[in-house]
Amino acid sequence: MLTAPGDLRLLLPRCRLQQLARDWLAEDAPFLDFAGWAASGGAQGCQEAVLLCKSAGVLAGCPFFQAVCEEAGCSVEWEHSDGAWLEPVTRVATVRGQLNDLLLAERPALNVLSRVSGVATVARQVSEQARAAGWPGQVTGTRKTTPGFRLPEKYGLLVGGAGTHRYGIGDLIMLKDNHIWAMGGVRKALQALHTLAGRTIKVEVECRSVEEALEAAEAGADIIMLDNFTAELLHRAALTIKTAFPGIVVEASGGVSPQNFLQFLGPHVDMVSMGCLTQGPPSVDFSLKLAKGLKTNGGLHHPCIAVSSEDQ
Repeated sequence: MLTAPGDLRLLLPRCRLQQLARDWLAEDAPFLDFAGWAASGGAQGCQEAVLLCKSAGVLAGCPFFQAVCEEAGCSVEWEHSDGAWLEPVTRVATVRGQLNDLLLAERPALNVLSRVSGVATVARQVSEQARAAGWPGQVTGTRKTTPGFRLPEKYGLLVGGAGTHRYGIGDLIMLKDNHIWAMGGVRKALQALHTLAGRTIKVEVECRSVEEALEAAEAGADIIMLDNFTAELLHRAALTIKTAFPGIVVEASGGVSPQNFLQFLGPHVDMVSMGCLTQGPPSVDFSLKLAKGLKTNGGLHHPCIAVSSEDQ
């Protein structure tokens, strides 16, 4: 299974984080912030807010949350890091800034943190199940991501212990059914690709039969995707392909879910890709509450929330 040493935050270019944060804030606040002005009374003054996790899950997306807060002029002090398993109710971080800035950052920052944590939670669950089954391959995501949100979702997969698969259409060439039909078959498609791109970029071919997979392997494919095979047919096909081409990578995809994916793990399957890891995983519930509001309501005295001496 995938193991990622070191700090995964270093994978994220700072300029990309800043641009995403600007775009999210601009989407949510394209005009005048009347509510923020009214809440602050038109006056300046530093406030403190507490980030709380209110449902169980993997914490993921801290760099995106922080980028939004910093773009809005706020600072974040973390008590937990990406990859931590959180139980409700856990105090995750303290955010400080002008009241109107805190209110401006709140919803975009929570949206990205909740969504990415949801992706990481499902990725963690399936990756740990695959590891417990003794399977040495990799569970990965796909390109079935939310438009404009691919980088956060791919990051969530990594935090959860799954693979990202390809990020876009340029880092791995994939010939799907429409490509193959348009180009006159598997062999012609691969010949055209190798003439244009050479051998520096790996090529994956989506195959719907053993015969098509063997033809693709013989023509120079690096990865064979067995698409929408039943588990029984998948393992028979994978054995046939690996027997003829031991060095080729075999991927199972199509119709795979967290409920049935263990059926698709086998000694001749190297990857299992699952679009559902980024399509519709439940979000983890976070909230951002002003510290003085929690004190007034007694929220900081919840038995699961860590309280510092400053909060008392």
